[in-house]
Amino acid sequence: MILATTSNIEGRNIKEYRGIIFGEAVVGIDFVRDFGASITNFFGGRSKEYEEEIANARADAVNEMMNRAKKIGANAIIGIKVDVESIAMSNDRSSMIIVTATGTAVVLE
Repeated sequence: MILATTSNIEGRNIKEYRGIIFGEAVVGIDFVRDFGASITNFFGGRSKEYEEEIANARADAVNEMMNRAKKIGANAIIGIKVDVESIAMSNDRSSMIIVTATGTAVVLE
């Protein structure tokens, strides 16, 4: 599976467009990780807790998108975009990270 953020693949012709596809991953951040991240935020620096969760969620979302593309007979995905959002849950001290990957599934010659 060829993945690209561009609208075409250099040296390859798009034979068929199969449609827009998505991959999603929703990951909960527990109180301990959230607390560690808030301390990092207070003192400055990078939050490894969130970075690891985002990296894992991003990989999951892209893999899900690739699997969906394969199911519809695509051999490439173009125009890929990945969005990351965080939602704080008001009823407890946890947060959710939502990663969405989108792209256009295509068949290359």
